[in-house]
Amino acid sequence: MKPLDTITVLDLSRALAGPYCTLMLADMGARVIKVERPGTGDDTRGWGPPFIDGQSAYFLSINRNKKSVTLNLKEKEGKEIFYTLSENADVIVENFRPGTTEKLGISYGDIKNINEKIIYCSISGFGQTGPYKTRPGYDLILQGMGGLMTMTGEEKRPPVKIGVAITDIAAGMFAAYGIVLALYTRERTGTGQYIDTSMLDCQVSWLTYQAGNFFATGKSPKRLGSAHPTIVPYQAFKTTSGYINVAVGSEKLWQNFCQAINHQELADNPHYKTNRDRVEHRKELIIRLQEIFSEKTTEEWLKVLQERGVPAGPIYTFDQIFSDSQVLHRSMLVEMEHPTAGIIKQTGVPVKLSETPGSIELHPPLLGEHTAEILTDLGYTDDEIRTLKEKGVI
Repeated sequence: MKPLDTITVLDLSRALAGPYCTLMLADMGARVIKVERPGTGDDTRGWGPPFIDGQSAYFLSINRNKKSVTLNLKEKEGKEIFYTLSENADVIVENFRPGTTEKLGISYGDIKNINEKIIYCSISGFGQTGPYKTRPGYDLILQGMGGLMTMTGEEKRPPVKIGVAITDIAAGMFAAYGIVLALYTRERTGTGQYIDTSMLDCQVSWLTYQAGNFFATGKSPKRLGSAHPTIVPYQAFKTTSGYINVAVGSEKLWQNFCQAINHQELADNPHYKTNRDRVEHRKELIIRLQEIFSEKTTEEWLKVLQERGVPAGPIYTFDQIFSDSQVLHRSMLVEMEHPTAGIIKQTGVPVKLSETPGSIELHPPLLGEHTAEILTDLGYTDDEIRTLKEKGVI
């Protein structure tokens, strides 16, 4: 048994935000039918290199546990098939630009007339309402507008984006959260509802304490590199062999930290006695700590800091991440068979449920791999399926 194994999701989305949402649902047992354009499919099927035997590594990373159906939703027959699928679906996820589903005749209003219990989730850059609603939403644009790039990077250096498309992923996660809330509500009321999730909204909500600091002071945060605006020391330091991250989040840890690095005079210095003092004297303290960390290797510092219970860690490259004993123990690296790419690797399921765990079972689908299977389940004959293919409907 899995938490969502009675739920059917029609996934009209492509790229990252929507597919990440449906990945989360699929990993927990939902039957996700990925509806793609005939011939081309999800845009990310062509995003590369790298490719693995013709399969985009990008696409493979976020489309496991799904079945692929190709439908031309601009054709009458394609729309009719989608309507039939919608009759028994629980959830529809789409991330077209606002207004597109109305033009195609597959909007929430259209589908609600067919299935009043449907939960219909729209993910967009800026939302379904407001002056920016028709603007295209790409992660880079939203990282800039959502505040991330104004505070990411080094002081007096250009703004920097985070290395993964975090605003897409945020929107996908919040969409999955909204869908589960709507499913829970439907259990009590028997009715579906519409979910409007935007990349901008989600990113603004993630500003949390940085927004709180701005509300308190009226000042935008500065770029501090790896440092924290209200905790010192809490950042990366260069060692003789690379870098180390150190997080001293309490006065007890500060005492332990000073003992670990064998510099009790820092603990005794009134300029550094409390975290408030250390924030006020950040610059001089960090210069001194950098001098100290430059005396040993990352491994040597990790040993003495961890022995004293001071939070510290290396800055991994990806080969180190996916060979780390904790990552492997937690099953965050999984291998599976793909029909054309052979053995492929996937990141694991991050939420561990004791009684109804999620799992990775279906390989990322080939384009239209399950079209005939799904249409047969709907009652179409082999001849009808062949005709639909010849007409470009599937």
